[in-house]
Amino acid sequence: MSFLVRGLAAGGGIRIVAADTTKLVEEARARHEASPTAAAALGRALSGALLLSHVLLKNPQDRVTLRLRGSGPLGGVIAEAGLDGAVRGYVTNPDIDLPPKDDGKLDVGGALGRNGDIQVIRSHAPYGEPYSSSVDLASGEIAEDIAMFLAQSEQINSAVLLGVYLEAGKVVQSGGIILQALPGADDAALTLLEANIRAFGQLTDAMRQGSLLEILEQLCWGLELKLLTKDALPLKFDCRCSDEKALDALAYFSPAEREQMISEDGGAEAVCHWCGEKRWMAPEAIRSISSDETRCPDCGTLWHREGQATMIREQETCSCGRPVMLPV
Repeated sequence: MSFLVRGLAAGGGIRIVAADTTKLVEEARARHEASPTAAAALGRALSGALLLSHVLLKNPQDRVTLRLRGSGPLGGVIAEAGLDGAVRGYVTNPDIDLPPKDDGKLDVGGALGRNGDIQVIRSHAPYGEPYSSSVDLASGEIAEDIAMFLAQSEQINSAVLLGVYLEAGKVVQSGGIILQALPGADDAALTLLEANIRAFGQLTDAMRQGSLLEILEQLCWGLELKLLTKDALPLKFDCRCSDEKALDALAYFSPAEREQMISEDGGAEAVCHWCGEKRWMAPEAIRSISSDETRCPDCGTLWHREGQATMIREQETCSCGRPVMLPV
């Protein structure tokens, strides 16, 4: 089972969030049929999003989205998580695989690329507008990028450890840890924490040798670790896709295009980019999509469909440049 724990150290001066994400990251790898390099990038992002949810969110309904976009062949990686322990995510090009680095580690930084940005979006459902902030990528290795984001955007000094280890193409170890200096933290305690981290080594190496609690005790040696989590929070790869949302996606095709799908293929297959789930849409389901819609007369972009939230608002500009005019 994948799980998450929270704790404090140094008399409350250091906050700790740690997760073993092995099972859910392997499920994500299998769902997306990801290469080892892509699986490592995705696993780090999934773990990172889960850790960030317990650092940045307060309301159980809120979600945090972690998006990293670089100049490398992977294209980008995105993960979304909440305080409920549910997470989902994907990489743009899951087939991309690079040779290992000189130290034998997977080249996630080379696959993602070092020129780009890391963006964190907090969605405050069911109220308020999403809040987004971003900074330039630090290395493309994801852990360093999250630490840089927290330092620059949140003004919180953090150590972020992320790791994914594969054997025979499958994930056998995956996890993440965030250690943060809280206001009023003792300087001597932070100096000791830094020394502990420097002596620690690789997270997945430690996970193969001991439990997550033993790892935290090693990182917090001399700092009086105190767990706040009575029972570890179960974590899972969980997507919110559905047949209804798949039909909503097909609605962006014109009625003529939908009829062509039926005549040529006998229906349509919808694939969720978040989880890889495939759904077959039968002709009767496709024809149930309302044809009472408004599209751009120039490029055909869907502006509005009866029974669905407005895709684009009055006074906005369509992607082709035409001013949007919706029916009264």
